[in-house]
Amino acid sequence: MRITLKNLIPTLVITLTGILSAAESKNPVVTMVTNHGDVTIELFEKSAPETVKNFIGLAEGTKEFTDASGEKVIEPFYDGLIFHRVIEGFMIQGGCPLGNGRGGPGFKFNDEINADSLGLQDKKVFDEAAGLHEYLSIYPQQQVQQMITKPIFERLGITSQEQLEEKQQELQQELEKSTKTLTIKALYQGLGYQYDEKLTSFPMKTGFLAMANSGPNTNGSQFYINLKDNRYLDGKHTVFGKVIEGMDVVEKIANVKKGARDKPAEPVKIVSIRLKK
Repeated sequence: MRITLKNLIPTLVITLTGILSAAESKNPVVTMVTNHGDVTIELFEKSAPETVKNFIGLAEGTKEFTDASGEKVIEPFYDGLIFHRVIEGFMIQGGCPLGNGRGGPGFKFNDEINADSLGLQDKKVFDEAAGLHEYLSIYPQQQVQQMITKPIFERLGITSQEQLEEKQQELQQELEKSTKTLTIKALYQGLGYQYDEKLTSFPMKTGFLAMANSGPNTNGSQFYINLKDNRYLDGKHTVFGKVIEGMDVVEKIANVKKGARDKPAEPVKIVSIRLKK
């Protein structure tokens, strides 16, 4: 296509907007060097201050952690670690010192999520017309049932089959109420998730960085980068950054040859993660 002023202007506008946005942003930016290329990430310091502080501290080697031998050390944590789980069309996950998804820095810290800014307070678990909300449709039906009944059992003090039979009527009333009024926010709160209305949370969108966890308030060092809009994960993981350059590298990593448990057949290494000066 012949380049003219008319078709060049939109490109110039987009480029200029990106430059101005980067210049105006006061968020910290890190460069993640991998053996497949570099990825530049903007960190959402105001949205997830403790998460960003932890990530930078581990990356730069200013935060103490417990190494595999049980020793307390202060050194760059992520240098040399791998992306141990990569799934094309979903996400890439790294930050495990054991390389199997079971390791961490020897400590855990709380989530930083505002469910209201994600709209979860308005999303009903059930809808008479649509049925189960799409965010929950990815889970097996039995798991959804357990998610709904667990907090009700706890609230009614049901811990045995005998108590279940005794409180059958109360349980039925609670379940009927839940089908009409239960929101996704309330459902997750019943599972132990706690939310902070002072924060402004970002949704799980393509290129956004989030903490991996094993449930409420179990963050450590593992993180993942979304390869698509995974909105069904909203409210369950802290989103603390986004890729601003190098998404092609992320896609390249996602498409490497894999073995068991979605682990790359050849190590995909994080060479370093450092603040961009």
